[in-house]
Formats: sequence, C-alpha cells, structure tokens
Amino acid sequence: MKNIRLVLLLLATVILVAGCAGGPQYSALHSTEGPIPPGDGRIYVYRKAVLGAAVQPAVKVNDETVGNAVPQGYFFIDRPAGNYKISTTTEVTRSASLVLEPGQERYVRLNMAMGFFVGHVWPELIENEKAEKDIKDCHFTGKTGSLP
Repeated sequence: MKNIRLVLLLLATVILVAGCAGGPQYSALHSTEGPIPPGDGRIYVYRKAVLGAAVQPAVKVNDETVGNAVPQGYFFIDRPAGNYKISTTTEVTRSASLVLEPGQERYVRLNMAMGFFVGHVWPELIENEKAEKDIKDCHFTGKTGSLP
C-alpha cells in the first residue's frame, strides 16, 4: 500500500511539472522583446496558477485564438490601438475587455477556479505595476516569431 501511494505521488508530480511552461522567464526575456510597432500596443497574457494544470484552454482576442492558458506561462501580442475582448472557454466563456492605446502595454492575468466538471479559467485586467511583479517568474509560451 505504501508503494502504491509513492507511485501515485510521483505520477502526480510528473503530470504537474509536465503541464507547466518551460521557456525563458519574463524577467530574463522582457528586455529583449523589441519595441512596440508604431500605432500598436502590446497585450501580455499570463497565468501564474498551477492549480488545474491540465486545464489549458485557448485564449482568444476578439474571437481570434492567440495562445493557451499554460500554467506559469505568458505570451504577448501586438495589436493596433483599439478595443479588445480577451476570452477563454471551458464549461463557460469568461471574458475581460480593455482599451489599448498606441505604445501602451496592458496585462491580463488568467485566474483559475474549480468548476462543476472542469476548472474555469477567467481573464482579469491587472494594473501594470502589480502585473510586472506577478509575471516575472512566468515562462514564455508564445511563438518565437513574436520576438526579434
């Protein structure tokens, strides 16, 4: 019985670690991201929580899939100034809206809560000062074409 518990614990640890991001950390990569293109703003999307690691729904910006809600991961997108809706869908669709100005950086944190059948991931707009502290240990999960 003791061996079965040990095997289950080891298996759970492997699954948890495999579900987390593994790219370079924001704190190391942020300074090399390159400038925001003229007329655009930059939206950072990040998920600190490891809770519900297997739940990694698509993240959509104005209904376009731009990434996934990877635990301890982040990505960014550059978009023209304007109004944006960031959404995720598991059992339900959750969204947050933001206005993006030219040259502006905005941060959206993906939060996690348990649902009836599967966890819920919901986006929340976070003030830059708090977000930069939150995101510093998150790992880049975006497309390498996003970087210079």
